[in-house]
Amino acid sequence: MSYFTQNSLLSFLGYPVSLQTFLPLSAPSLHFTMDWQGQKLAEQIMQIMLLVFAVTAFVAGYVLGSFQMMVLVYAGGVTLTGLITIPNWPFFNRHPLNWLDPSEAEKHPKPQVTVSSKKKGFKR
Repeated sequence: MSYFTQNSLLSFLGYPVSLQTFLPLSAPSLHFTMDWQGQKLAEQIMQIMLLVFAVTAFVAGYVLGSFQMMVLVYAGGVTLTGLITIPNWPFFNRHPLNWLDPSEAEKHPKPQVTVSSKKKGFKR
């Protein structure tokens, strides 16, 4: 059991709680992974978009003299940024990792870590 399952109120009351409890029935078949380059791209897009919307919101709020407009423009930018960067869009999965098959991995020796017994002395 995970930490959250053991320490939740519903678990205490005898109800099994997991992420699968809250997801629709079709969710386990969904693919939630993103490759490393896709994660880096998503983070770069997020940072650029949030900065652009922050500057745009500040300028719009300053020109119009409205704090409310500034907050609305920035909230819209955060929402749009989330819609672009959070889902696992296909362009975030252009570089999938090719993992070695377990039966093939047994044929290759594992790398050995060598520890040097020489100690470097301090020069004074």
